[in-house]
Amino acid sequence: MRTPLFILTLLATVPLHRVEAQGVGAAVSDSSRLQGAWTMASGAADGVPMPSTYLTTMKRVLSGNVLTVTMGGRLYFQATIHLDPSHTPKTIDYHMTAGFTAGAVQRGIYEFIGDTVRFCFGAPNAARPAEFRTVPGDGRTLSAWVPSRP
Repeated sequence: MRTPLFILTLLATVPLHRVEAQGVGAAVSDSSRLQGAWTMASGAADGVPMPSTYLTTMKRVLSGNVLTVTMGGRLYFQATIHLDPSHTPKTIDYHMTAGFTAGAVQRGIYEFIGDTVRFCFGAPNAARPAEFRTVPGDGRTLSAWVPSRP
């Protein structure tokens, strides 16, 4: 009687391991796509579009799970990131380690559109946005990034 119970237990857990492995694989794949240097293509904060002069100076570099964002060559913030592509939309968390929000967690969502990646984040330590949108007073940031050209 022990053998059938063991087999049923094994069969019941195999699909879960497969789903879990697919989630890990997707996170690694998305992390691989985000590696390297990126330039901001568009951005808005608290419902207000960023001036075009800021766009060309905003850079992000992901190395492993450490993200460094600079503006005009100066540190804007640094964070360790955690991706979870199993949600719709995909989720990302920034655990801020340096910059004006050090110690905070920013919860966001992301998506790839061709070679562009879009992010929408809530304010530090606030709830995760459910959509790619920001309006005045919501404390969110919305940005699109393209790979930096050498």
